[in-house]
Amino acid sequence: MADVDYEKIRKFLNENDHFCVENGMVLTVVREGYAEAEVEVKDWMMNGLNVVQGGVLFTLCDFAFAGAANSYGKPCIAMCGNISFMRPGLGTKLKAVAQMVNCGRTTCVCDVTIHNDAGKIVVKTTLTGYFIEKKS
Repeated sequence: MADVDYEKIRKFLNENDHFCVENGMVLTVVREGYAEAEVEVKDWMMNGLNVVQGGVLFTLCDFAFAGAANSYGKPCIAMCGNISFMRPGLGTKLKAVAQMVNCGRTTCVCDVTIHNDAGKIVVKTTLTGYFIEKKS
């Protein structure tokens, strides 16, 4: 898709997804059907067992999904998601990689995996998105 400005999409999401911005998450890569998001692990992100809280992990997956899903130049929102926690969220940085599995006219399916800074898989998710009409 030569007419889609991936850098513009990345910048837009990094500036306008206020929840992710406030929680220190950053989209580092956006290209067609693919995105990467990262977060530095902070003490306030830990749950009672001293591992990264599941909501932080799901949010990071959702942010990477947003980059990949919106990379087609059409606004897309998540419809549903499934998450599997493979191991505790530990380390200093977590990285989510989103890869589109299928992109149709109105919906898409995207796999997202989070790795810790040791390269181990922490989370695997599948998110389904819905392309919405732009309001004028």
